[in-house]
Order: sequence, then structure tokens, then C-alpha cells
Amino acid sequence: MPLRPRDFDAAIVDLDGTMVDTLGDFDLALNRMLAELGLASVGRPFIERTVGQGSEHLIRCTLAEVGAPAALYEGGWAAYQRHYDTVNGEAAEVYAGVVHGLAAMRAAGWRLACLTNKPGVFATQLLARKGLAPFFELTFGGDAFERKKPDPLPLQKTCEALGTLPARTLMVGDSRNDAQAARAAGCPVVLVRYGYNHGEPAESAAPDAVVDSLVELLR
Repeated sequence: MPLRPRDFDAAIVDLDGTMVDTLGDFDLALNRMLAELGLASVGRPFIERTVGQGSEHLIRCTLAEVGAPAALYEGGWAAYQRHYDTVNGEAAEVYAGVVHGLAAMRAAGWRLACLTNKPGVFATQLLARKGLAPFFELTFGGDAFERKKPDPLPLQKTCEALGTLPARTLMVGDSRNDAQAARAAGCPVVLVRYGYNHGEPAESAAPDAVVDSLVELLR
């Protein structure tokens, strides 16, 4: 879906599954957490289906997956945060086309913000470690606002921070969380086909368009 640059003033871009393949990092941190708690490991298919709604959701679902009691959540949370801090970016790769796509958006005059459900400190670290931080004026993690995507509040607040109208701010993501949040906030939305959409095709979230690479956005 070719987009006319003049139709938008900004883009809000998701991180995990949209710009960076972070499954390897999640795999390392989650399974180190489970090992520390004396629990069985989980596989990447489960992780891929589960990521996207914040660390709290991921840890609770992981503990449930291995049959652990919910009372282990606090200890699991602390262990996960410690291990993720150690591995952040270690096993992650920037998807093909992301750098050129972001550069094209900037060249078109769009202002860019990164909005993710990942904790803000991890998001900022990851963008810096992968060389993506210079593209973004603002970065907001899942702990920046009272609610996370798919609630529209993070998008609304990000538009306010950018000083742009939702109708002229494109949401670029990979999952139904991004699509639902964008629709409720009044933002157009494009999803990438390769991301983590809970095991469902990106088209099922009914975005305005689905692309195979960010370079397609302004081609």
C-alpha cells in the first residue's frame, strides 16, 4: 500500500515483532527465569504466541504454561527482569528493511515515536544497541502510561506528545494489539506480515494494509 507522505505528519512504530526480532532474547530470559525457579522450560512457539501484551502478562502466562502456582509471580518477575537486563539485544536481530523504511519516513518529514508494551528502560536500551534510537524523537514503554495497548490511551498520549492529530499519525505494528489500539484512537494502521500476532495472520486484525517490509510503506 503506497502511502502519500503528505497524508501524514508522524508515525508511531511498535518495537518487538515490528522493528526487531526479539524472540531469542525472550527465550533466554524466560528460560533462565524458569530454571532459577526450578521449573520446566518453554519453547519458542509458545513465546511467539504470548508476547506483545507486556512483561506482566508474559510472565503470568509462562508460569501457567509450566503449571507453576500464581504465587511464584513476584519471584518470577524479579528474576525475569534481572535476566532480561543481561541479555537485552544479545539474541535479537533488526528485521530486513527496517532501517531503510525508517529513513524514508524521516526523509518524508514524518516525526517518529516508538511505542511498545516492553518496559521503557529495556526499549530504550534495545533501540540504542541496535542503532535505531536516532530515528525517534520519543520512546514510550509499557510502563509509561496507566494502560497498555490494545487500550487506545498510549496512542492518544503519544499523539499528544508529538503534537499531531491521530488521523494524521500512522500506527505501524505487527499484531491485533496495535490494530485495536489504533482503531480506538483514530489512527490509521499498517501491520507487518512477519511479526508476533498470537499465531494469527496479520490480515485477521483488519488493518488498513499489511506489508512484508517497512520499505514498502513509502515505495
